[in-house]
Amino acid sequence: MYGELTDKKTIEKVRQTFDNYESNCFEVLLYKKSRTPVWFYMQIAPIRNEHDKVVLFLCTFKDITLFKQPIEDDSTRGWTKFARLTRALTNSRSVLQQLTPMNKAEVVHKHSRLAEVLQLGSDILPQYKQEAPKTPPHIILHYCAFKTTWDWVILILTFYTAIMVPYNVSFKTKQNNIAWLVLDSVVDVIFLVDIVLNFHTTFVGPGGEVISDPKLIRMNYLKTWFVIDLLSCLPYDIINAFENVDEGISSLFSSLKVVRLLRLGRVARKLDHYLEYGAAVLVLLVCVFGLVAHWLACIWYSIGDYEVINELTNTTKTDSWLYQLGVSIGTPYRYNVSGSGQWEGGPSKDSLYISSLYFTMTSLTTIGFGNIAPTTDAEKIFSVAMMMVGCKYNCFYRSWNPCLLKY
Repeated sequence: MYGELTDKKTIEKVRQTFDNYESNCFEVLLYKKSRTPVWFYMQIAPIRNEHDKVVLFLCTFKDITLFKQPIEDDSTRGWTKFARLTRALTNSRSVLQQLTPMNKAEVVHKHSRLAEVLQLGSDILPQYKQEAPKTPPHIILHYCAFKTTWDWVILILTFYTAIMVPYNVSFKTKQNNIAWLVLDSVVDVIFLVDIVLNFHTTFVGPGGEVISDPKLIRMNYLKTWFVIDLLSCLPYDIINAFENVDEGISSLFSSLKVVRLLRLGRVARKLDHYLEYGAAVLVLLVCVFGLVAHWLACIWYSIGDYEVINELTNTTKTDSWLYQLGVSIGTPYRYNVSGSGQWEGGPSKDSLYISSLYFTMTSLTTIGFGNIAPTTDAEKIFSVAMMMVGCKYNCFYRSWNPCLLKY
């Protein structure tokens, strides 16, 4: 659209604006296909994707020929330049519409605040997209209302998994418990449905475009989260429910349920774009701290439960923290009290979990108060590792404090 009268300096400035990924505006003389010269007010704006990479340029043009060279005809001969310009503008509604300042809602096509909060994924529809892309009938847009609601359901179930799986594995709460078995089976089915939906959900490509090709969607999911999602929804509890399963195999399946915690990687990726908000960072830090303390409490109890009773010698380890806790609260471990030929007594599971969580919280935040303390070698090694985790977490939290003070 350049021609012989187009300013060479303006051409060079336009080229530099594109090369440097900048925003700029120009008054430039361009030519129509019929070689008719037209003055345009040209605006250039780079469009960036979620990774801050320029993927497109938005160029807008407004015809300002009337401002540059008002038309003189027989009816306006002898008029002043201002009068001819006024006459030309009032006779051209299309020009008036072009010169009218654009509404802010027309300039920035962005999601509402509620949509930004509810949308879990950072790879939402790029802001420069004004219309939903055409997709095959069986393909779901990753930013539609149904997928957003489904992602929230998966998020809630993932946190349920992150809390309950370590607890159930450590405290063995699901043995002969049909309610827990049914609930976890429902969660497995929902995770399985999520895998099917992910094979039919669009995603944002590296160039910021929405990928709706079924083959590309399947290849992308198989190369990313398919294996982890598949391992997280295997019915380990149903396998353990069979009576003829060997105890070692059953323990192995119970341990494999921890693989479900890998789904938290997807949650971390989805919540990554909220880290620019100080309040969101504070809430995430508190949630992560509570989740880590819960996991460590389950490990702490498992160590004590493994050491407190020696089934080979049929004795108890009196220096174990579980034995000391049972004595201090009046529920000591006793052998064959009811004639069952097994060890009985000890604190209840609720008391054991609360005491374990109390110990891990005090160890992560301070150095503990000594009322629950490690005595065996395994307990001391675990406590040292837990204190190192708490030290690193506190350093990380303090590094964020200056950024959070303004909120």
